Amino acid sequence: MLFCHPQPESYHQHSASYIREALAPFLKNEEARLMAENGAKRTPFQYILCAATSPAVKQQEEALTYLNQGQSYEIRMLNRKLVEYTDISSKYVKSIVRVVFHDRRLQYMEHQQLEGWRWNRPGDRILDIDIPLSVGILEPRSDPLHLNTIEFLWDPLKNASVFIQVNCISTEFTPRKHGGEKGVPFRIQVDTYTTNEHGEYVEHVHSSSCQVKVFKPKGADRKLKTDREKIDKKTPQDREKYQPSHDTTLLKECSPWPDALNLTSHSTSSTPSPIYHSSPTSCTFTEGNCSPNQQGELFMPGCSDHLLPSSSPQDTQQWLHRHRFSPFSRLFTSFSGADLLRMTREDLIQICGPADGIRLFNTMKGRCVQPRLTIYVCQQQARNQPPIKPGCGEIYHALYLEELTLLDLSEKIATLYNITPQQITQIYRQKPTGIHILVSDEMVQNLREETSFIISTIRDENTDGYHVVLK
Repeated sequence: MLFCHPQPESYHQHSASYIREALAPFLKNEEARLMAENGAKRTPFQYILCAATSPAVKQQEEALTYLNQGQSYEIRMLNRKLVEYTDISSKYVKSIVRVVFHDRRLQYMEHQQLEGWRWNRPGDRILDIDIPLSVGILEPRSDPLHLNTIEFLWDPLKNASVFIQVNCISTEFTPRKHGGEKGVPFRIQVDTYTTNEHGEYVEHVHSSSCQVKVFKPKGADRKLKTDREKIDKKTPQDREKYQPSHDTTLLKECSPWPDALNLTSHSTSSTPSPIYHSSPTSCTFTEGNCSPNQQGELFMPGCSDHLLPSSSPQDTQQWLHRHRFSPFSRLFTSFSGADLLRMTREDLIQICGPADGIRLFNTMKGRCVQPRLTIYVCQQQARNQPPIKPGCGEIYHALYLEELTLLDLSEKIATLYNITPQQITQIYRQKPTGIHILVSDEMVQNLREETSFIISTIRDENTDGYHVVLK
């Protein structure tokens, strides 16, 4: 789905003046520096954050910009092709915007810090995109696994603006002592990619970033006012030691973020369809009923892959990767299963952080998520079919629902009978009076715990699927 906001004609007619106006405070100094560093080569893009820089930064230091938590700020993406020609091979380019730590120490601990933030702020994102205000962007995306990252496409022949919101504040990542601690600085970085011969956005063309601090609402305005008053009190000679404040912030060229390429490759690849594995108990549908190949109870999801004391270091590494603990695989390189199992909950929290430490401990101890509903199902016996076992009654299978939805019920039935959920056209519940009621999410939510059903099937004449009847 495209989120491309139409731009007025004047926006395109005055593109060149738009660039010159945005870059006016910087153009002279920045051009001289870039020409000196790169010779005649000039970067194809410029990014401007529409927020004022602090006047309390010394000349030899990097500029610093203050932002308010949750406020929308514009980043203007300017293609200098409108000033001089640069060769961009694809019609659109992809830009990835991220908020990262400025301090090297916190960069090494980024995963743990972000997981801790996720733990304290469930459901929130560090970086959001304000789509209604943004202009000229297409296919904006925010990966739920990367709370500090957004991405989108834009046409390099038309300047674009994206409005971002930073929802974390700098003091959230400062160790709490006595109050009044200084917040840590962040970096806002933009990495831009063009397409390769396969149409994938993996060819890096430009990266730039700036240093920011994020305050609670209105805090950035107060801090900027305080800095200006502080500089105004200094003598003219002392003021020369500080950078002048600008109304906008120019993002300076930098190296691409290390995982930007991996994220781009992951985002551009098509999302795989869910894979439904056959369980040790598999059945096949036949005309009018289902007949099991073998009997037994289904395993509860996630409970069958335990870490054993006899696991070798290689087996332990594979187990960590399977359960999404890859960031800690290097840390536990030489650990066997017994070594990990000896560690206490407190040990793992100290090593991996609170969120991952608790999850690793629960996974190692085999603590499964309890299902919200358990029901039992049995296949309907054909009239001429002998009993499954002499002297035995009907054998039921347990279905464990983690979500009280029709979709989850369909998936569990499909897994049990080794078919795909798409082959189940409808699910009905047959009442004692013989009427068939279409099963919905609301009906699943009102099923009683450990209800037993007999399953029969009716072939759908229009498709290759089945109608499932619960009696």
